[in-house]
Order: sequence, then structure tokens, then C-alpha cells
Amino acid sequence: MKSKYLAVALLGSALLTGAALAETATTDRSNINTAVHKEGQWRSSKLIGVNVYNDNNDKIGDIQELIVDKSGKVENVVLGVGGFLGMGEHYVAVPMEKLKWVNEPVRTSSTTAPADKSTVGANNRPARATDEKWYPDHAVFNATKDQLKAMPQFKYN
Repeated sequence: MKSKYLAVALLGSALLTGAALAETATTDRSNINTAVHKEGQWRSSKLIGVNVYNDNNDKIGDIQELIVDKSGKVENVVLGVGGFLGMGEHYVAVPMEKLKWVNEPVRTSSTTAPADKSTVGANNRPARATDEKWYPDHAVFNATKDQLKAMPQFKYN
């Protein structure tokens, strides 16, 4: 008789434990699913290859790398500058806060139409869709090509 009560008690405990675990798992998953993209947040992988222009709308390079500190804050952006078709290009690091991020396409100085974006970035990145929110269209850094070439070269250790 005691074994019958023991079996019922064990079965009841197993059912209650299983229900509690299922509820916890469901709760934990629902918290994960609530993380969504917010305005002003970009995927770092989408920033690689974004073109960088100066204040005169001259293309001065493109983003090659993001350097983050141990807390995850982007400190520097490595730009590929100079060179032609990947030859002679060198890297310079500029502080993230010195870049101005722009969502609209670059306008040329001779016309108000958007610049040709059929081949964008070092990887021939396709033009960004008008509804794409995962990265800016381009960045602006106030420097000439000669000033960038004169900057210390960024080297990976």
C-alpha cells in the first residue's frame, strides 16, 4: 500500500517539475524573442565596405574593420585608403565619433541626382535598398586623400 502512495507521489512530483521546467523554458525563450533591431543600431558586418567621403563628396576610402574595446564599444574604424583595385591601399584608424553617418545617397557636386551606386565599396557591394535600415548609406570624414595618406598606418599585430 505504501508503494502505491510512493509511486503516485513520485509521478505527481515528476509532472509538476516538468511543468515548471516547461514554463521556465517558455519564459526564457520569450525574453530572447523580444530583442529587435532599433533605430540607430547597425549590424557591424554591414558597416564593412561602406564608402567614406570627405566634405567635398570625394570618396576617400571605405570601412575595412571596426575596433572595439572589451566592453563592446567601437573605438576606432579602420579605413582602407589610397590604392587602386586593391593595390597600394593602406589602412588608417579614425575615432568612431569623428565619422558622420549619412542615410541618403551621396550627391555629386555637379548634379543633385544620387551618385552611381552600381559598384559600391571594395567588395562591389550592391546599392542599399531604400527600406534597408541595417547600415547607413555612407560615412563622412573631414580629411583629404593626402591627409589620410600622411596619417600613421594602422597595422594588425
